[in-house]
Amino acid sequence: MRTIVTATLGVVLLACSASPSATTQPTATPSSAKPAEDAAARHAAAKSEVARLREAADKNPTLAVWSGPFGGVPPWAGVKAEPFPKAFEAGLAVMLAEIDVIATNPEPATFDNTIVPLEDSGRHQDRAETLFGVLTSNLNTPDVQAVDREWSPKIAEARDKIVFNGPLFARVAAVYEARASLDAEKKRLVERTYDAFVRAGAKLDADQKKRLGEINQELAVAFSDFGNKVLADENTWVVLEKKEDLAGLPDSLKASYAAAAKEKGLEGKWVVSNTRSSVDPFLAASSRRDLREKVWKAFKSRGDNGGANDTNAIIAKIVKLRAERAKLLGYASHAHWRMSDTMAKDPAKARELMMKVWPAAVLRVKEEVADMKPLLEKDAGKAAAFEPWDYLHYADKVRKKKYDLDQSEIKPYFELDNMIAGAFFMAEQLYGLTFTEITGTVPTFFEGVRVWEVKDKAGKHVGLFYGDYFARANKRSGAWATYYRGRETFTGTVRTPLVSNNNNFVKGAKGEPVLISLDDAQTLFHEFGHALHGLLSEVSYPGLAVTPRDFVEYPSQVHEMWVLTRPILDRFAKHAKTGKPMPQALVDKIMKSSTFNQGYATVEYLSAAIVDMELHTLADGVVDPDAFERDTLKRIGAPTEVVMRHRLPQFNHLFTSDSYSAGYYSYLWSEVMDADTRDAFTSAGDVFDKTTADKMRKFILAPGNSTDRAEAYRQFRGRDPDVKALLRKRGFPTGG
Repeated sequence: MRTIVTATLGVVLLACSASPSATTQPTATPSSAKPAEDAAARHAAAKSEVARLREAADKNPTLAVWSGPFGGVPPWAGVKAEPFPKAFEAGLAVMLAEIDVIATNPEPATFDNTIVPLEDSGRHQDRAETLFGVLTSNLNTPDVQAVDREWSPKIAEARDKIVFNGPLFARVAAVYEARASLDAEKKRLVERTYDAFVRAGAKLDADQKKRLGEINQELAVAFSDFGNKVLADENTWVVLEKKEDLAGLPDSLKASYAAAAKEKGLEGKWVVSNTRSSVDPFLAASSRRDLREKVWKAFKSRGDNGGANDTNAIIAKIVKLRAERAKLLGYASHAHWRMSDTMAKDPAKARELMMKVWPAAVLRVKEEVADMKPLLEKDAGKAAAFEPWDYLHYADKVRKKKYDLDQSEIKPYFELDNMIAGAFFMAEQLYGLTFTEITGTVPTFFEGVRVWEVKDKAGKHVGLFYGDYFARANKRSGAWATYYRGRETFTGTVRTPLVSNNNNFVKGAKGEPVLISLDDAQTLFHEFGHALHGLLSEVSYPGLAVTPRDFVEYPSQVHEMWVLTRPILDRFAKHAKTGKPMPQALVDKIMKSSTFNQGYATVEYLSAAIVDMELHTLADGVVDPDAFERDTLKRIGAPTEVVMRHRLPQFNHLFTSDSYSAGYYSYLWSEVMDADTRDAFTSAGDVFDKTTADKMRKFILAPGNSTDRAEAYRQFRGRDPDVKALLRKRGFPTGG
């Protein structure tokens, strides 16, 4: 079974799909034929069809087995949109035939003849979707968007045909009923496979399946449309016309904005791109309040400008369709459906955690604004109201005043290449991994993407790591990790992982070092934590690779902690001009200020998570997105000086797939485990404590989802995580 998080169902499903014209149902049995002979004949015919279709698909470069070193690598060279329609058509046909072989097997269903071939099916389509998924995230040109919009509903329809295949589900159910005799790993795989089918609608009647299929196809188109509209608004920028517009900006930032302008054919000017890595530094540094407002509004209005790229109507459609689907599947809301396969299980538990933190965060914002307001009044007059575009700027001033800490003092120590090397050093110290750059020896999808071979401490090949670090046109904003190939062993051949990190850092001037902020450095280590989760996997079956949404962020968040540890700082946080490592006095100031501005950071995130949960617990899903966002924030007492980290009109997490819908709380849920794990290393007295690192690898990283994740944490720490560790980390009262 090729396991993926589907764009339409948002659950771990089989990426075994059918072409729209094909059927997964066995042919009718003539009354004169012997049932056993007829079943055997159908099964033989299905196997023959698989062989024929595979032979043809193997000749298609987009579908064929990856060749080259390291067990094969993605054939990125020359990958473009044009060949994908035919590739998808052929790939889906192969998958259907593979499913038909399983469904028509006349032998009684067993783990080996049902679950194993499910795990092994869909390889051709999986390869095609992997290649195409990288295009839609990183090189999403209009021709890619057109293919995505046409084929995403067809792929959704095909997946539904697999889930709705009665004979196939009957075999899965039979293995599920007999699972008691299986070992623990196989039993868990069977249970998760069966549950995935049920949650996706396998038990519905014919009319319900028909409507569910229609909903999933409509959602697939809406997801594509939403992402494309937001991307169009992100491919914009604010031009700084004259030197006066640069007031307050450090030289490094001026150089970055000048380089961005030159890239866009605006030499002699400066450009603030509509991405967070470009916007936030400007908001913090610029002393031009009018330009801060302009840049902030451009960024926060993505998808909400009332024009061709406005996303509000699409959001309303998505939320209503999700509510209808949840009702069809027997759930109270979309949130209840999505969370049925998470650690939290129920929206009430996620709300409970969020509301433990929310009041303290709101109170802290009021305190932070009180500290900043006099500085604003000094600059803009007593009548000036404190606005969201003022927050980062005056927070920086207060930080300087309270802690003698200037962000421009920190940034020269975080040079991108050094931070990449620092992340590799962390992985070596914790897990014995080494990274050797091999860029140029294997294909990449874009010039400038780098590649490293990863080995263990014995020198054995582990996998490949790809790094794509810079912002560009047609690349979605933010930072993320992608698995081109996951680890598996169940076929008798060890498939090693291929993982990537994708960021949107701003390039410096030619020949100048690329300096990133402390926040960017922590983001780099965060995404690298996702990569390590894949590289350290010891999973046998793909169906056990994907962890619950509110667990998957935990390992990545933990790895942020090592950025500011002395071993990393001494070796890699070296000043861009002097070459000297960050002095301890500066580190002490950073640590003392670590809970500074946590009101802003927590409210910015939590307001988005709460709005997400409230939106997706609506039973009927009828909503005006702008009004709902505004009214919900008012009801929960959100400070007007802080705006959601992702406003609904640009909330890609929620509306480009089901992936994080009703799941943005996951970062906080994961942070409870993250904070508690940091305490484990701290109490051990060594940031690279071997005993703690070995246990983390054994129980948290290596097993994937082959064991219950809550029990895995208890095995790691000897108890459940302590929420007080989270409150301490953010500098909030713990209640004793």
